[in-house]
Amino acid sequence: MAALDGKVILLTGATDGLGRALAVRLAGEGATVLVHGRDPARIAATVAEVADAAGSPDRVRSYQADFAGFAAVRALADQVTAAEPRLDVLVNNAGIGINEPGGGVRQESADGIELRFAVNYLAGYALSRQLLPLLIRSAPSRIVNVASVGQQAIDFTDVMITKDYDGMRAYRQSKLAQIMNTFDLAEELDGTQVTVNALHPATFMPTKVSPAPPVSTIAQGVEATLNLITTSPDETGTGRFFNGIRESRANDQAYDPEARRQLRVLSSQLAGA
Repeated sequence: MAALDGKVILLTGATDGLGRALAVRLAGEGATVLVHGRDPARIAATVAEVADAAGSPDRVRSYQADFAGFAAVRALADQVTAAEPRLDVLVNNAGIGINEPGGGVRQESADGIELRFAVNYLAGYALSRQLLPLLIRSAPSRIVNVASVGQQAIDFTDVMITKDYDGMRAYRQSKLAQIMNTFDLAEELDGTQVTVNALHPATFMPTKVSPAPPVSTIAQGVEATLNLITTSPDETGTGRFFNGIRESRANDQAYDPEARRQLRVLSSQLAGA
């Protein structure tokens, strides 16, 4: 795929499920893939598979970070900025599911933040903001946020869900937060040639975080995500949400300027970015 030849793509959560399959596909199509993961053994196994798909170890590099803490996210961004002269695409794919880890019990990140909000949303928020200078220097470039059609309005009086915790609510609000930030960031980056879009790649793929029997294949999720990585910005636009390969409407709160302002202020306070 000529569109990917020579492109440098940072893919978070690249060592399992959709991320791993996408990393292999990107390498096979000519991209240089920056593999992010949490577990060193999984990273090593993924790098070997991606290098085989690329036909060369020179088109895959690895970065380790546990997204349950901002210190690790900041360190990852610093390492990428120092080592990579350009970054064409950032795919914020890393995340955790509704019940695992924790079995549905409320957990907190290293920074004392509700874990799903921290890992699924704030880590990608902080990473994106810290990598913006590199992305802008590399423009035309793009950010792709892997979200979900499973969304729930954020209750700004209890974002950390300290009362009546429910893993489904936590997951859904974290995914809506991703989309709200997608819309905000696209507006902020207007004129920079950096596009920002979000998508629901596929429904209940056979991955370790899926809470239900498979409905879609990982291959379908790969195709949908690849679409936002490779399709011309003239077609995808920016600041949009896609269900698969088709543009879709997110939860109503995503279009509420006041709700987005509240999330923007909260995110900056929590992530320090």
